[in-house]
Amino acid sequence: MAPAPQILAIDLGTSGMKAALVAADGTITGWAERAVPLRVLPGGGAEQDPVEWWKALAEVVADLGRCHPEHLRAVTTVCASTQGEGTIAVDADGEPLTACISWLDMRGAANLRRQFGGFPAYDGLSVRRIARWLRLTGGMPSVAGKDPASHMLLVRDAMPEVYERTASFLNVLDWINLKLTGRTVATVDSIFTSWVTDNRRPGNIRYSPALVADCGIDPGKLPPIVACTEVIGTLSPSAAAHLGLPESVQVVAGAIDNTAAAVGAGTTGDNQPHLYLGTSSWIAAHVPRKKTDVFAQIAALPCAVPDRYLMTALQATAGANLTWLRDKIVEYDDPLIGAGHLLSRDEGTIFDAFDQIIPTVPAGSNGVVYTPWLYGERAPVDDPNLRAGFLNISLDTNRSDLLRAVFEGVALNTRWLTGAVDRFLGAPVTSMVITGGGAQSDSWCQIFADVLGIEIRRDAQPVAVNARGAGWIGAVGAGMISFAEIPGLMRNDYVFEPTAAHRATYDELFDVYRILHKRLAPVYRRLNR
Repeated sequence: MAPAPQILAIDLGTSGMKAALVAADGTITGWAERAVPLRVLPGGGAEQDPVEWWKALAEVVADLGRCHPEHLRAVTTVCASTQGEGTIAVDADGEPLTACISWLDMRGAANLRRQFGGFPAYDGLSVRRIARWLRLTGGMPSVAGKDPASHMLLVRDAMPEVYERTASFLNVLDWINLKLTGRTVATVDSIFTSWVTDNRRPGNIRYSPALVADCGIDPGKLPPIVACTEVIGTLSPSAAAHLGLPESVQVVAGAIDNTAAAVGAGTTGDNQPHLYLGTSSWIAAHVPRKKTDVFAQIAALPCAVPDRYLMTALQATAGANLTWLRDKIVEYDDPLIGAGHLLSRDEGTIFDAFDQIIPTVPAGSNGVVYTPWLYGERAPVDDPNLRAGFLNISLDTNRSDLLRAVFEGVALNTRWLTGAVDRFLGAPVTSMVITGGGAQSDSWCQIFADVLGIEIRRDAQPVAVNARGAGWIGAVGAGMISFAEIPGLMRNDYVFEPTAAHRATYDELFDVYRILHKRLAPVYRRLNR
């Protein structure tokens, strides 16, 4: 029997290029990936070569063709999910004039303050401008310089010859779509962190003349905006030849990673949250109204689902704490080293080793508490000075206690965040999908259920969530399914229920956790200012 029509789902993250073949019902056939290096530069720079992305895409598609030739021949649609907040300047022929200035790049922070300063100011930005951004967009630029608003100003000020030759500034997703179709567009979510759009009507995200006039960038260098589900064309002759696909294959605009994950998690209905657990983590849910909680740093952003916004509450580090533990604490001959990469999809991941250790330690980690703020925090407090730490270590403490404390610390921080999410959504969250690489750990999923006191439903293929989301966005754009059908197509492999016997322990730990933040925040400000 011939396979069903397939969507070639592109998943381009900071670590590399991935691709999968996805059917409209969410079935994933085949997966291939290639690493793409990140160049870290002096002065806070971080770049990737977009040409390397394009080469890697051809390689992963060729891998899929070798392993699943019939399914690759069944591809009718291409749709991408990519990292967000990267910026590429392209010339009139669509050729890159710069490397991609990554979402990690902070070199444009001073340029941003010069462009948007004024009195009175908050964090170096004019309070008047902040108020306008909040009213029109729902957020404001990163004062650390990590988004396109700063990147474009960096090119304008530090690379004037490049700026003059720039026809368009494109986000990562936009550049992939340009290479696929020859068409220059931005999606409603990829353009968001340029901070130039009026987002007050979700079905009509458009440029704000006032914000564009104030941004310091020639309006002609900003691409037209399209919906994530819009068919933006078919493969260009050069793209078809590069990928070995027919020119008749259509391209759906797609979405950045957190937008795609919210679809891939099956949480497309109103107020249906999911927890993404990767290097960082977030809780997200589609909501019917634009809203911003400036105190908890939570906002509702333009997204793929028509007439809806995506509430996103971001934690700076989650799985990164386990990577730190593995890379900086364990010894060179430790068996955990041989267990593989933290977020690997292969059998025998490091989570298998962790899952043998964690159940041997009682809830509460024998009194050890861990605060997971390795790189500051974003929500429910925005504080770059916070740092991680183990507390209440004694002579009896062993490594297993420390390991469980790390898992519990991330979950306690998520419980802190969930309080702000409950207020934002207007009702307590009672059930949540968990997805992303960290969801591979049975022990961690159970700890989240116990600490949060809610049902945790695990994505059956958590590492594939972005690719599945891109596949479903492509299927909606191609008319194969509707967003309303997606929750019924989602497959969960296990439901973790809270353990009643652990409730009192984690309630007490959470109270201590909040006290620790209140007492330690001034200390960290003093140490890290």
